[in-house]
Amino acid sequence: MRIRLPLASLIVGLAGTALAGSVLAVDHAPHDFYGTDLPFAANAIYFVMTDRFVNGDPSNDHRDQGGAHHTFDIPVQGPNGETDNIGYLGGDFKGVLDNAAYIRGMGFGAVWITPIVDNPDEAFTGGDPVTWGASLADRGKAGYHGYWGVNFYKLDEHLPSKDLDFAQFTQKMRAQGLKTVLDIVANHGSPSFSMPVAQPMFGQIYDKDGKLVADHQNLAPSDLDPVRNPLHRFYHAYDDLAQLSNNNDENPAVLDYFVGAYLQWADQGADAFRIDTISHMSTAFWKQFATRIRARHPGFFMFGEAFDYNPDNIGQYTWPRNGGISVLDFPLRQRVAEAFEHPHSDYARVAERLYLRNGPYANPYEVVTFYDNHDMARLNATDDGFIDAHNWLFTARGIPAVYYGSEVGFMRGRAEHQGNRNYFGQARIDAAPKSRIYQQLVRIAQLRARTPALQKGLMLPVQFKGDQAAFYRVYQKGNEHQIALVLLNKGDAPASFEIADHLQPGTWKAALGGPNVEVAAGGALHATVGAHDVQVYLLDAAATRPDFVAELTRLMNERGHPGAG
Repeated sequence: MRIRLPLASLIVGLAGTALAGSVLAVDHAPHDFYGTDLPFAANAIYFVMTDRFVNGDPSNDHRDQGGAHHTFDIPVQGPNGETDNIGYLGGDFKGVLDNAAYIRGMGFGAVWITPIVDNPDEAFTGGDPVTWGASLADRGKAGYHGYWGVNFYKLDEHLPSKDLDFAQFTQKMRAQGLKTVLDIVANHGSPSFSMPVAQPMFGQIYDKDGKLVADHQNLAPSDLDPVRNPLHRFYHAYDDLAQLSNNNDENPAVLDYFVGAYLQWADQGADAFRIDTISHMSTAFWKQFATRIRARHPGFFMFGEAFDYNPDNIGQYTWPRNGGISVLDFPLRQRVAEAFEHPHSDYARVAERLYLRNGPYANPYEVVTFYDNHDMARLNATDDGFIDAHNWLFTARGIPAVYYGSEVGFMRGRAEHQGNRNYFGQARIDAAPKSRIYQQLVRIAQLRARTPALQKGLMLPVQFKGDQAAFYRVYQKGNEHQIALVLLNKGDAPASFEIADHLQPGTWKAALGGPNVEVAAGGALHATVGAHDVQVYLLDAAATRPDFVAELTRLMNERGHPGAG
């Protein structure tokens, strides 16, 4: 089919007076045009649940830990012989490091690992029993995921190996070309009440010296007495998530504790933080936290999880006055899942969540984009759907994050306690190159890794309609300049594109193979993109065409929320 692409200003609201279509030279230095100059934005992120990735060192499995409430290999039975698991399965730092070349080879520049802090040494006996597909049910579960911190200054014993503590891990990952994103938690600790008999470590928090500083004492939150019991002051006297402790963000001692803990891990080489449950603590807390972390580590990148599809609710965390902390882009994720799980859905629905001008975020180019994670059902798509999702994720605005195993469609469609967090393992990694999903992910992720315009460039939509999308990405700063034209086709048949809007003359290089295209002044670029495929054309030139410059200037000036300062 042939798609005639109308003006961007008519399609996605990038309104402005259309100037003459002729290409004119400008008589002044080129403008700076970029979505972000954040160094971290160059890196796509591969997210591993460390315990479930690869068991690189069986000597740290602690298979006998927990006694009657053992913590290793606790299967949950499902239908048709399927299983989930709520115990430790052995993944560790060595398993990640041993596969650093695999991750880097796909085109990722950073690895997000789950929390590394010490968790309880028994399986939890309180809460609700875990059944197939249950949510917020923790009875019988161990802290394999790392989110049940007890001592936030102490490394959990399941992760390190000889000569591979956290500082050595981050150093060796950097030597492999990978940054480390550390998942951190401040909102809660371990499950803290509802146990038939109080268990050691649960509901307790210890300081750097091993001193007990907080103890829930297996009491319901409403039974805590922070006025008379100093060990209760760390907690709010009301519940929040399941039976997890609810740390008191209004207590300065809580802030001091977590700043100290996470400065320690940043000092040991963490390159960025992903902040769990950021919306469960106040923006005042996060402003102080971010300020103190960045006082020692200037420009330190952080992004938070506010599990909310309302952009006005989550955007506030990105504003400088609230700490300038980026977020996972849940609103866009909602539409991305819709687009790639359902064939022939409309790309226009995705475009509505880009928020490129005067939107809810301080900078939409610095949010972390994704289509699934460990807390929701994995993308329920065909192989083609995963390929289309990756073609989008690695060319559109934002910093892409991909959950482990998605490169082969691992456990697609499965939620927690249905296999979402199942063990991946070395055998699957070794077999991954045979997967079509993997092969196409490598192709597009490696392109982003070597293309500044796709990492940091302004995004100017041209067409979002049906199965086709077309947009420019423009990076122009100082002596660097690159214009990318991205053409996406998620349809089942090849699609022909004819692009004239804002198009500059010159040699447009086909970045993914195929012939380059020579475009004359006032001409159009004609291209055919295969079914479930992408093409990216690159022009090594500064933006000079007046209507193009006008739209880019508008995008540059209006990138963020007008009141975000």
